[in-house]
Amino acid sequence: MENKNTINDDLKKKIIEAFIFASKKPVHISLLQDFENDKNNLENLIKELQEKYINSGIHLIKIDQSFVFRTSDEVSGLLNIEQELTKPLSRAASEILAIIAYHQPVTRSQIENIRGVTLSKGTIDLLFEVGWVKPGKRLKTPGRPLTWITTTSFLDHFGLSSLTDLPGLEELKLSGLLSHENILFSDPTNDEE
Repeated sequence: MENKNTINDDLKKKIIEAFIFASKKPVHISLLQDFENDKNNLENLIKELQEKYINSGIHLIKIDQSFVFRTSDEVSGLLNIEQELTKPLSRAASEILAIIAYHQPVTRSQIENIRGVTLSKGTIDLLFEVGWVKPGKRLKTPGRPLTWITTTSFLDHFGLSSLTDLPGLEELKLSGLLSHENILFSDPTNDEE
């Protein structure tokens, strides 16, 4: 990266804009001084950013000594913004999600066989409601059982481009997330288990 002293004002303004935009909370001015230590110039750069957004759907606003992007009053009433409250998954739900991700398409009875316990109906329903799993094709076996597969939302939430980005068995063992005895991620084609 370039030396801070050689960065021009346009690049500093872009860095400040990106930093504020990416932040989940309002950014205190002291943090912005890391990008421009001249207080007067920093205030000018922020003022230019505020003017840039004056006629857009978002505004750069000052809250106390912090800055944040907010929806403009002009359009905020037209938007229905839903905030998702995140609650950690239960251990059972996490295990079931992992089994579906690594063994898909997989039936309910296959999940139960891998886990070694009966599933409560609500667990798969919860994963379905969150949008991380969906019904797959029915197997062409007696009873035509329904299979479960992961969704694009699952990939997006966990920062994966595709299922091939899931960590492998060795990676999980090396990270300490998986013991050598764990059967949740065992190779389903290996009949020795």
